[in-house]
Amino acid sequence: MIRKKLDIKKGFIFVLLLVLFDQLIKFYIKLNFPLTLYNQPAIIDLGFFKLLFIENKGMAMGARLNNLLPFLDDYTAKLSLTLFRIIAVFGIGYWLISTLKKNKSNLLKITLCLIFAGALGNIIDSVFYGQLFSSSYGQVAAFWPEAGYAPLFFGNVVDMLQFPIITWTWPEWLPFIGGQSFTFFEYVFNFADAYISTGVLILIFFNKRLNY
Repeated sequence: MIRKKLDIKKGFIFVLLLVLFDQLIKFYIKLNFPLTLYNQPAIIDLGFFKLLFIENKGMAMGARLNNLLPFLDDYTAKLSLTLFRIIAVFGIGYWLISTLKKNKSNLLKITLCLIFAGALGNIIDSVFYGQLFSSSYGQVAAFWPEAGYAPLFFGNVVDMLQFPIITWTWPEWLPFIGGQSFTFFEYVFNFADAYISTGVLILIFFNKRLNY
């Protein structure tokens, strides 16, 4: 796949495998564990790596759209975010298909496959998971219940990976953050997020090799 030019068929298979892997992990977490609540032990805790079960209602790193636009209520913010994600998926998909049809570098094609697969994986959660699963709060979710935990388009993204590699306390003399504890990397994410982050980093650091 790497030596030969990545065409639409191979690109589709690559994206499909990435999305399936992301969704299989999320399904496994949803159907086997309740939500990891604050101060509860992780599912797996190796110190530098933790497996958790967190549901993200917002954007990357837990940020919400109405944190940026406080005039939006929770309902409008969540729906707007999901609709934006859907539009973004179509935009990235168009870019990907157009690139796969052309004589572009495989690195660019693989990069766009990663970003598209990651965006698609998370949009599946946002659109469908509220109907596919019951609540995971204090219990293991059931699949395809009579009533899901949220309406269509209002599902939460499932996150589970954390790498709290090192923790330190900022010196007292620093403004605003002095004396506060900081953990790198404390954010919880999923494989779809990792696909997107990897793709974006390739775009940034290998820009000259992508041959747009």
